[in-house]
Amino acid sequence: MTKRIGILTGGGDVPGLNVCIKKIVQRAGERDWAVIGLRRGFTPLVRIDPGAPETIAEWTLPLTAEAVRTIDRTGGTILHTARLNPSMLKRADVPPFLARSGDGDIVDRTDHALRVIEALKLDALIAIGGDGTLSFAARLHAEGVPVILVPKTMDNDVFGTDYCIGFSTAVTRSVDAVTALRTTAGSHERILVVELFGRLSGETALITGLLASADRTVIAEVPVDADRLADLLARDRAENPSRYAIAVVSEGATTIGGTLSVHGDVDEIGRRKLGGIGELLGEAIKRRTGIDVINQSLAYLMRSGPPDSFDRIAATSFGALAVDLLAARRTGLMTAIVSGRYTAVPAATPSKGKRRVDVAALYDAQALRPRLADVEGRQLFLS
Repeated sequence: MTKRIGILTGGGDVPGLNVCIKKIVQRAGERDWAVIGLRRGFTPLVRIDPGAPETIAEWTLPLTAEAVRTIDRTGGTILHTARLNPSMLKRADVPPFLARSGDGDIVDRTDHALRVIEALKLDALIAIGGDGTLSFAARLHAEGVPVILVPKTMDNDVFGTDYCIGFSTAVTRSVDAVTALRTTAGSHERILVVELFGRLSGETALITGLLASADRTVIAEVPVDADRLADLLARDRAENPSRYAIAVVSEGATTIGGTLSVHGDVDEIGRRKLGGIGELLGEAIKRRTGIDVINQSLAYLMRSGPPDSFDRIAATSFGALAVDLLAARRTGLMTAIVSGRYTAVPAATPSKGKRRVDVAALYDAQALRPRLADVEGRQLFLS
C-alpha cells in the first residue's frame, strides 16, 4: 500500500510545475501519505550514496502542506530541474563512488537508481517532465518501480496526450510579446522576425502566429524557401498602412536543403541547443529586400513567470489524477488529456511516436500561414 511517494521535475522548467507539485502534496496529505521531493530531476538517484545519510539530506526535500502553501503563485519549480538521465550518464557526471573500471564515455547506472529508491523507502515515484524525463521514468516502471508520469513541456510535443503543462502560458507570453513588438516594428517601418522555442515541433509558432495575426509563420515541420519568405514579407509590408510586417519562426525550422541551427555543447541527454534560424532568415530577408529587419528571440521569456489559468487547471488536474491513480494501485501510467478528457495512458506511450503539427490540416505551406480549415471536431488547441 502506498504510504511514501517521491516527486521530481526534470527537463526545462515551465509555468505550472509548482501548481502540480502543490496539488500532489495536498492530495497525498488527504490520505496521510508522506511526500519526498527529489532535487534537480533524477540527479538524486545518481548522487545519493545510501551509506552516506548526508547525501540524502542534500538531495531530498520533505514536502508538507505548509511547505507548498504558496508555491503555486510563481512559475518554475521549487525542486529545481536537470536533464540528467541515470541510464545515459556522461562519464564526467558519474560521482567517484559510482565510478567503475572500464566505464566508457556513456554509462548506465540504473542499478544504482533502483538502490536509491529502495534506500529512500519510496513506495512510488511521480515524475513530471518531457520526453527525456518520461523515458527514464518508463524505464523505472519496466524495472518494477511503481511510477506515474506527468507530461510537461512548453513545446506540447509529448506523444500520447493532447496537452502538456506549460504550453498555454508559453503561447500567451508569445502572443503578448509579438503584439507589443508591433509598436517598434511600425515606428521604424521594418520587418520583424520573432523566433520561438519549440524544438522539432512547430506548434508554439503555429498557434502564436495564428493568435497574434503574424503576416507569415514558419514552422519546424515545413522547410522554408528564404527568398520566397522575403518576397512575401516585403509585399505584406508594402500593403500595410503602417509599413511593417511580422514573421513568427519556430527554432526548429530549416530552409529548403538546409540543416537545423544549433549551438553550444551537447547536453546531458545528447542534444544540442537549437536557435539562430530567426537571425539567419532575418539576414536573408534584408539581403533580398534591402529592408531593415528586427530580430527577436523570445527564448526563456516564453516559459517565465506564473502560469495562466489554463495551465493552472491542467497542472492541478494532472496532480490530482496522479495521486488518485496511485490510490487505485494503477501505476506505469502517464496522465493525459485525450479528446478533451483527462485520462491515463501506458508509460511507454511517449516513445511510440512523434507529436507534430498536422500540416495538411493546419498549415498553408504556400502562403506560410496557419489555416483554420475543418475546425469542427478538432482539439481545443487545434492539435
